[in-house]
Amino acid sequence: MVEKHTTQLPAGAPMAQTDSEAADAAGGDELTSYRLRRERELSSLYQTARSLTALGEVDEVLRSIVRHAHELIGSDFVYLSLLEADGYLTVRASGGTISPDFPQARLPPGRGLGGRVIESKAPFWVSNYRTAQGLPRDPTFDRLVPREGLTALLGVPLMVGDQAIGALFAADRSERPFEKDEVALFSAFASHAAVALDNARLYERTRGSLQQLTDAYRASEARVAAMERAAAVHEALTHVVLTGGGPGDIAQILVEQLRGTVSVQDRDDRILAIRSAGPRVDEEPDLERRLHAEARSTGRCASAAGESGAFRSVVAIRAGGTHFGFLSLTRHGAPDAADVRMLERSAQIMGLLILLRDARIEAEERVRGELLMELMSSAPPHPAQRDRALAGGVDVDRLDVLVVAECPTRPVSDLVRQMKPLASEWSGLAGDHLGRATMLLRADDTDRVARALHHALRRTLGVPTLVIADRMVDHERARSFLLAQRCLKVMRALGENDRGASTQQFGMYALVFDPDRADDLTRFLTDSIGTLLDYDRRRSTDLVATATAYFTHSGNLSRTARSLHVHPNTLLKRLQRITGLLGEDWRSPDAALRLNLALRLHELRAAVEGTAAASD
Repeated sequence: MVEKHTTQLPAGAPMAQTDSEAADAAGGDELTSYRLRRERELSSLYQTARSLTALGEVDEVLRSIVRHAHELIGSDFVYLSLLEADGYLTVRASGGTISPDFPQARLPPGRGLGGRVIESKAPFWVSNYRTAQGLPRDPTFDRLVPREGLTALLGVPLMVGDQAIGALFAADRSERPFEKDEVALFSAFASHAAVALDNARLYERTRGSLQQLTDAYRASEARVAAMERAAAVHEALTHVVLTGGGPGDIAQILVEQLRGTVSVQDRDDRILAIRSAGPRVDEEPDLERRLHAEARSTGRCASAAGESGAFRSVVAIRAGGTHFGFLSLTRHGAPDAADVRMLERSAQIMGLLILLRDARIEAEERVRGELLMELMSSAPPHPAQRDRALAGGVDVDRLDVLVVAECPTRPVSDLVRQMKPLASEWSGLAGDHLGRATMLLRADDTDRVARALHHALRRTLGVPTLVIADRMVDHERARSFLLAQRCLKVMRALGENDRGASTQQFGMYALVFDPDRADDLTRFLTDSIGTLLDYDRRRSTDLVATATAYFTHSGNLSRTARSLHVHPNTLLKRLQRITGLLGEDWRSPDAALRLNLALRLHELRAAVEGTAAASD
């Protein structure tokens, strides 16, 4: 601290001295005092400079500069401002201030005493800042001056080479001049402080560069690790492709790398494979549907956190422009970019696997379809056919059930496409035979196999479907095919449109759909309703249709007349004509049962053979 000294005589000194002697003594004491004060100031400056050079952090150096400057110069308060990139001089540290706004003060370029110091790169002081003339004023800073009580102000530049990087200020709250020794001491301190501050900045930049290099090295290590990990996964996925692996193998590889739960779904949202590295997270259908839609529309991985906090990531499986399903990862923790790339790459591999599998299946099904057509057109099978079938896992000598499926709202090709994989499950053959979706398989229970196939087709097609199964006798495939076709027509004539059954279940109608019994049916119809059929042919009447409607409506005359669109009197005349042809007892229980059955079989035969019932 600068000390203000007055000359004093030592106690007990003799008074008898001449004026010249007294003057010499006083001058010597003042010089000694000045030297001692300068030595203390320089010692303090040296110690302060040493303490500043030991610091490294910029903010720590700024605070230390202000603290030491406050102690060294002994003013009311001290503050340090640094020159910013925009030219503003901004207070960065202060000591002894009382206004809360002063430590954030900023001076525009060229304004105030600080602007003068920066432009001149030399010290400058005023004994009273408020009344000083010739200083360009800044209204914002001038409003802070009375709040802080700033009066006398000394500013010295902080120089690094020939560049001013800021200014150090000493201020008093009372008016006074600053002596040359004070200005010199403050300037010397500012020079040391500028060096310390520049070193701290260099240290900070060096440390930042070192941190950047460290971060870059770590990032490089992470990238190398990620590349090695990706290469390992790619090698594992390639192995899956080359060895004919499936969705479960890919799911297992992903679980080992990403943890969580990995699932693979087909295009119908059925689970093909699921693997987990821990407890499975509960499904959230709404979130799953939303992510499925987003992944399919964008072609990229879609991720979101569910209500449980677990993240679900979904990628659409595609290949050749065809959608095959979805690959999903569920785990606690959002996937990073490398995880997303791994999922998307795995989905591409999955699409390739499915494409290869479908191509293989299509080739196998084509062979099976060709085998079916060959077997249906020849009996018994040729040895070469047997060998080809055995190569595909089918023993043609054990195929004893023939199935025909029918769906009016879908083309036969759709039915065949759905039946081919089902045929593989039953170790059979499926294909298109004479425009019908046909299957040959081995089964002990024809009713059960018909119901099972109907259920599977109904679920995949989503529309009513008829399936009929017939057990072949002596491998008479052509006969069974004909029976199945005709039985389907009987089923439709009976009002069936969505059912799986065997021909045995419709045995009572075998007279209609079994060609071998056509003569039996003709004799039965001739004996029962031959007279009515002959009368209708000769007279162009509708007695057969009238009798059919009469039995359909249980003998109710009003309903029968309405169904025929005739007057009741017309109906009565027709019934009298039938009585005249068949006899009075045609409505007796036994006669009526025989007649009703004959009329129904006649109607069914017309449906099967595609003829008009009344014109047989």
